[in-house]
Amino acid sequence: MNEHHDTPQQSPERPSFLSRRFFLRGAAATGTALVVGAATTGPAAAGPGGFPDYTYVRTLLKPSDLAYNPTGEIIFPCVRGTVGRISSALGRFHLYYAPHDAPGGICLAYGDSLEGPFTEYAGNPIVTNDWQPHYKVSHVSSPHVLWNEDEKEMWLYFHGENTTTRLARSKDGVDFTYDKVVLSTSMLPAGSTETSYARVFRHDLPARGARYVMLFMLNNTTDHRDIAWGWSPDGRDWAFAQEPLIRHSDVGAVNVGGPHLLTRGGSAYVVYNKDKASGGDLMITEVGTDFSRRDHLGVFHDSMDGAPDNGRTASPSFGTENGVPYMIYEAGERLQGAIALARGK
Repeated sequence: MNEHHDTPQQSPERPSFLSRRFFLRGAAATGTALVVGAATTGPAAAGPGGFPDYTYVRTLLKPSDLAYNPTGEIIFPCVRGTVGRISSALGRFHLYYAPHDAPGGICLAYGDSLEGPFTEYAGNPIVTNDWQPHYKVSHVSSPHVLWNEDEKEMWLYFHGENTTTRLARSKDGVDFTYDKVVLSTSMLPAGSTETSYARVFRHDLPARGARYVMLFMLNNTTDHRDIAWGWSPDGRDWAFAQEPLIRHSDVGAVNVGGPHLLTRGGSAYVVYNKDKASGGDLMITEVGTDFSRRDHLGVFHDSMDGAPDNGRTASPSFGTENGVPYMIYEAGERLQGAIALARGK
């Protein structure tokens, strides 16, 4: 199970900033199936970019049910398949997550279906805020695990402090060896105060000599969060754009974060969350395979007003099982939420 990949219809032109609800209302009013950006006839697309429409199924993890629960909150899920990658794995899927507040701690749950149940690993946290001689920080959080096919390893990217993203590597996805710092505010323009919540994806950028892309949240002296990005030939040594990929002001938000890269039909898209003050939904922007586009397509997923979302959906991770697409995400108020599952259709 890798990151979610699909094949959509495409269009040379796309609306700049319209919500999914607008298109669905239009389809209902006319009695026809509206396909966002469809260039040819075919099945109706569920949402912008032709991606599935995800519907809440169940809550997978709640802090109150966990043995390792230092702060009463968990964030930033990342799900990875183990079949064909890890021998004698704990389960067919590893689900990584963390508390955010100090001391944080990178945690693991495992299961044999994306729909759960997931069992908390007895040895959590698998990475702590004190890893001598490499670092000692107030907290570590936001785990993103990439299956590195070149090295046949699980590569864990995580932050601690909020100014620094680090890399650790593992053959079994449980026991990690520290590698290095891969991102810090010192690598971004002066005034950058936070570079965190990074996710890394295998994505070729031939013109930049790159095979990996990093998306992360950038904060600066304006105290607004934007989405920034970088590229790398090997996933270890990085170059970073000095301007944001997606600015909060581009989509009418106070803050944006939790970015995830999706590819479909010869193009690439970034899915990310608005803060609750800006609506609390997941948004989508088409950036193109070379990251030169900036087509803001609107709402990717509407957060539910009721539990567990309570008006906020964030930090999505995607997977497919038996041909069915799933989204695992952070549900609820920031630092008060749970990890939830939605199924695509």
